[in-house]
Amino acid sequence: MASVVGLLEERELAARERVEELREVADRVLAELAEAETAWHEWLIARQRVGEVLSGPRPGQAGEAGPGAGESSGSEPATNAPAEVPLPRAARSGSIVPVWRPALSMDALAPHYQRILATLTEQASGGKPVMSCQEITAVLGLEPVPASVEGVRSKMKRLADRGWADEPTPGRFTLAAGPAGGS
Repeated sequence: MASVVGLLEERELAARERVEELREVADRVLAELAEAETAWHEWLIARQRVGEVLSGPRPGQAGEAGPGAGESSGSEPATNAPAEVPLPRAARSGSIVPVWRPALSMDALAPHYQRILATLTEQASGGKPVMSCQEITAVLGLEPVPASVEGVRSKMKRLADRGWADEPTPGRFTLAAGPAGGS
């Protein structure tokens, strides 16, 4: 028959091995978390830089001569028309929600975001300017299960963070003044 002390030592050894395994897992997860946070911060900085570039003056405007100014391709006559800021192309499905600005229309958003904003616009014109995520989910014709409601909630939060929608009270959303103003 095994001794009590021997049984306790076996269990202590098993517990210590489990602790070591969990420490290794925790160290690996913390390292991955640090890498993910670094990547996230880099993307945040990149988005901020792009926003600065898009909102600032473009080279070739206000009297600056950009590269190739005055040159022509040979078959077309050179014109002195000022360069226009191109409007963003329509977004692809799964694309990032841009920060709203007057030059943007809903076409800059992915189709599912366009449907949500169209729903808010229709409901606002029908006398219901503020809606919950459950109501938006129902109007969109989605099944009112938690996964669908949470999907709509995350999209609404993203739209509100980027200036396309407002959240006057927690969990209730309305179309922002800018996009509703006619862009």
